[in-house]
Amino acid sequence: MSQLLLAAQFDFTSHGSYLAPPLRPGPSVVKISAILFSPDDAKPPAALTEWLAGQADVVLCISDIDELMSLSLRGRPRVVAFDARTGPNEVYTACRRLKRDSYTGVVPVVILSDNEDAAFAEAFASGADEVVRERLDIPELRTRLDAMLRRSDRDLVVHPSTRLPGTVEIEAEISRRIDSEVGFAMCYADLDHFKEFNDRYSYYDGDRVIRILAKIQHDVVKGICGEDGFVGHIGGDDFIFIIPTAAVNEVCEEIVQVFDLLIPFQYSEQDRRAGYFFGKDRRGQVHRVPLMTVSIGVVTNDRRNFTHAAQVSELATEMKSYAKTLPGSVYSVDRRTDSQPAGVTRISGPQPAVPAGERQ
Repeated sequence: MSQLLLAAQFDFTSHGSYLAPPLRPGPSVVKISAILFSPDDAKPPAALTEWLAGQADVVLCISDIDELMSLSLRGRPRVVAFDARTGPNEVYTACRRLKRDSYTGVVPVVILSDNEDAAFAEAFASGADEVVRERLDIPELRTRLDAMLRRSDRDLVVHPSTRLPGTVEIEAEISRRIDSEVGFAMCYADLDHFKEFNDRYSYYDGDRVIRILAKIQHDVVKGICGEDGFVGHIGGDDFIFIIPTAAVNEVCEEIVQVFDLLIPFQYSEQDRRAGYFFGKDRRGQVHRVPLMTVSIGVVTNDRRNFTHAAQVSELATEMKSYAKTLPGSVYSVDRRTDSQPAGVTRISGPQPAVPAGERQ
């Protein structure tokens, strides 16, 4: 293929000074590709090729497995379709290889099989996300392939550890709340002293803490707000939950109390009893590290007129950063207005959590 010859024009081993290439006449646009893999170059049904053409800027027809992997690793395709009607074994091998790689494994794959039940089952066993039989009518084919892409997109926007919505869904939810013109609060939760905990224990223990925090937020938000509550995971120990303004105090206080109640038991008995441990900071200096706490920055549209998600995110980050300067687990609510950039901020912190077994 002509696309594969481009790399041969450059010498990646040269150590000479770099000269910038001449400017191109037009803007560079990244094209979305779809791949049709057919080991014997058989002509697929027109409905399949038309559907592929509707999902990408260019459809690449490939018959070699190595070429398939080379192109897929260079730029992840939108979708890969395999034609297994005449060369099924080679197709199954190619599909397994594509799905085995961590980068290309998320690419949605459909296999076109013959009408035999055994071939249908083997196609799924090889890792396909969808299998369509040759006899399938066109409306159903399109419906099932569209559903496959929706499932794939949904899986990509959730965090793999917590299965909570990621940044794409968070931004969409903020925009939806702004457009609905109802009162809402965006709450940005972040752990304090999490890095030191990871360094002392392990990433496995750190990941367990992340899942605990995710579970606390989900259970509290959904328990109090129901379908009006949203919980998302930005990444690491950063979380977002969006709730009705009236529920801010109740939700945040409950999250902080439950977190402070559970988190000491993620430490060794010695560290838990002491309430701290000695750890090194980023400069390698030893200092006393307290037990983890959670800081929550809260922004509402009660006194502000938001027009896009970036405004909300920026203010929530600012409030979260301020909350992290305070001792213990706290939540900080922004009380400023659009015309009062340096207004008063109310800081709220719940009563200390009661250790398990000491409740009256």
